[in-house]
Amino acid sequence: MLLDGSSLNLDSLVAVAERGVLVGLAPAARDRIAAARQVVEEALRANERVYGLTTAVAERKRVDLDPATRLRFTRFLVSGHLISQGPPAPPEVVRATMTCLVNGYARGATGVRPELADMVLAALNQGTVPRVRTLSSVGISDLGPMADLAEGLLRQSGFSLREGEGPGLINANAFSTGWAALAVAAAERLLDASDVAAALDLEAFAANPSPLHPAVGELRPYPGIRTTVGRLRAMLQGSYIFDPGTARNLQDPLTFRCVPQIHGAARDALTYVRATVETELNSAQGNPAVVLADRQIVSVGNFDAAPVAAALDFARIALAPVVTSAAERTVKLLQTPFSGLPAGLAAEADTGEDALAELALTAQALAAEARSLAYPVSFEVVSTSKADGIEDRTTMAPLSARRLADMVDLAARTVAVELTVAAQAVDLRRPSRLGAGTGRAYELVRGIVPFAGRGEALPSDLEPLVDVVRRGDVADAGPSGVDPAG
Repeated sequence: MLLDGSSLNLDSLVAVAERGVLVGLAPAARDRIAAARQVVEEALRANERVYGLTTAVAERKRVDLDPATRLRFTRFLVSGHLISQGPPAPPEVVRATMTCLVNGYARGATGVRPELADMVLAALNQGTVPRVRTLSSVGISDLGPMADLAEGLLRQSGFSLREGEGPGLINANAFSTGWAALAVAAAERLLDASDVAAALDLEAFAANPSPLHPAVGELRPYPGIRTTVGRLRAMLQGSYIFDPGTARNLQDPLTFRCVPQIHGAARDALTYVRATVETELNSAQGNPAVVLADRQIVSVGNFDAAPVAAALDFARIALAPVVTSAAERTVKLLQTPFSGLPAGLAAEADTGEDALAELALTAQALAAEARSLAYPVSFEVVSTSKADGIEDRTTMAPLSARRLADMVDLAARTVAVELTVAAQAVDLRRPSRLGAGTGRAYELVRGIVPFAGRGEALPSDLEPLVDVVRRGDVADAGPSGVDPAG
């Protein structure tokens, strides 16, 4: 795959970060990088006052750098920002960060040499993943994490920086952007899996299918509602719940009846968030910026990641009802007054066994923790120790990205519990036939988690099922698209 600074999308980034697809630099992008470096060299020869190039940075921006000290200073900017704390980021996040960094270079605005981009890409393609600690960035350039990445790459490669390339390595939000992109992609897979689990819930509950009428998406024409109705109908195509007289209730609880609205709202939110993050993937985030058309270097604020941070907050808020509803449906399937099945979905009603009843605690605990991560953080305002009060706002973009990733992980566990309970309820209800997609999902679950018969406990570890939810295998079990009969 070639990076050109304008066409990187979430799917391509996931392929590089998670599957190790090799990356190169598009010829036109290499030319832009080289042209921008020529502008930097001209500024150096003219001894122009350029932030971070011929002057120091932050509150010391008024300090002019002697030509003899500039190389030492640019290297010191990397080692001087090794301020991060905490555990290392997952390897795929680091790989995403490296990809985002070079794609930003490809815009031709950073002023680094093509050789620096080549060094980063060589490490990426060789599988070199420096330790990048997760804590310290406030989302106005990911200085600490990017310094960790730069220090690891420079030590491993022996690469020598030229003037201005220290800021080119650390003055970017590639860490936030890369993690955000992977988290959004995971959230999309999770939402598709949630559709499948909800569809199986409807069969397990013997729910009334009228809320899935195709007119629902026409009467309330949100794209997400229309898509969700189409997906649910396609997964349930051929299911017994469409047979006359099958529905047990005229109206089911809201968490069953309003799946199109709940999941549809999340789907529309993620569509917006994906577009925002993909714009950021193809942006130059550094300061100062080379304007090639004017052969000029200008000070900018493109390191402010407010669009990404706010979008990620939106994603978490929209996902919270999806997780809450999944937990509520799980609980109701376990309760006889709602499901009409034995309490706890026991294989035999008179044994006194709890059966799956305790999974209600698991589902609600996971959902509660997931909800706690939905609190917005992009409006946080804190100042740093810098003089002159120049660094007086934050975006908390890396925290917003990390919280989305953590929320999706908790949601995947909630869906795994939901699928386990729904499969047990299906077995006890003994429907005449499942839908085209839900039938495949049921078989997938049963291949991992067996029916809990009398005196039998569930596997103590649902992690294998959680893994298939995370990977998207559950989502793939259900067909997508609009029901052809609808």
